Amino acid sequence: MVFNLHAEPINFLQLRAQYEQTSENWPEPWLEEGVEHSEIGALTEVIFPFENPFTIAKMRLGEALFFDPILSRSGQIACASCHDPDLGWADGRRVSFGHDRQVGQRNAPSIENAALWQSLFWDGRARSLEQQALIPIQAGNEMSLTIYELELKLNSTYQYKQKFKQAFAKEYISAEDVAKALATFQRTIRSRKSDFDFFLLAAKQSDPKRKRVLSQKLTDQALWGMHLFRTKARCINCHSGSLFSDNKFHNIGLTYYKREYEDLGLFNYTGNPADVGKFKTPSLRGVMNTKPWMHNGLFISMAGVINIYNAGGVRILKDENDVFSPETSTLLKPLALTQDEKMALETFLHSITAHPANGPHFSFLSES
Repeated sequence: MVFNLHAEPINFLQLRAQYEQTSENWPEPWLEEGVEHSEIGALTEVIFPFENPFTIAKMRLGEALFFDPILSRSGQIACASCHDPDLGWADGRRVSFGHDRQVGQRNAPSIENAALWQSLFWDGRARSLEQQALIPIQAGNEMSLTIYELELKLNSTYQYKQKFKQAFAKEYISAEDVAKALATFQRTIRSRKSDFDFFLLAAKQSDPKRKRVLSQKLTDQALWGMHLFRTKARCINCHSGSLFSDNKFHNIGLTYYKREYEDLGLFNYTGNPADVGKFKTPSLRGVMNTKPWMHNGLFISMAGVINIYNAGGVRILKDENDVFSPETSTLLKPLALTQDEKMALETFLHSITAHPANGPHFSFLSES
């Protein structure tokens, strides 16, 4: 496979013909040795865990809890305070603030497609949405409520007593069931179809007119950006699969080790020095809805983010005299992207960004 490594003229008709096929016939992606190929594509189905099956009553209960500040000590902070539907289910801030206006350390990620994550939080410290749900409620700088206080407040509220009884057939409201309800609701928040998703449908069409209409959902520039994403720009090495994330952890050089904004990332959870500075690969679905970007929210320009990757990340070589010294991932290498290529990449990122979901996906609105 010959890659367009330089600013050569692009044959857009040929490029479109290649990508109008099903993904197994697309040009080969440029992958580093040892990276497993997981093609970008449509969202996969949500699977609810055996111990917390889906019901509409549970989803609606979780929705009510998500938007209700009753889950906070002050009665002023809800889950939606940091995960606002109008802001892509994030909060538009560099870092979030919580109880008594205490400022957190990290940028609030979107909860769209949270059902597809294998771990939660930037450092992966929660392995399920059920586990994740109670952590911010108890955090002193977030909602600042103990489990005892949480259960006391909800059990003292007639409305919730009735809702929990309907959802769980229990008289007593437990924190465990609060977590199950919140997790159920979050699993129903799925991205709307983006221009990229509609483009994917073109390969399945037998009607030439419909095929052409769907293919044109990606402009030539967006299509070029998609090709670069998979090849020269090497984005697919980490931003892969239907989530546009490999569900893994990498260090791109933004640890700020021993400086202002220091954050040791995955190491804070595992205690393994090799994990210093590693953060979960964020999903790029809906990415243009959720600036500022990165775990610390320090980047307000996507052009700036792309420039970091074009430079091969922020290069940090490990200090052999310091066991905790971070090292930038070897997956990142200088890319030598032209200005036009960088603009095409950003256009593609717009094409995988739909308007934020406004609530549970329609597929969950019927028990059947």
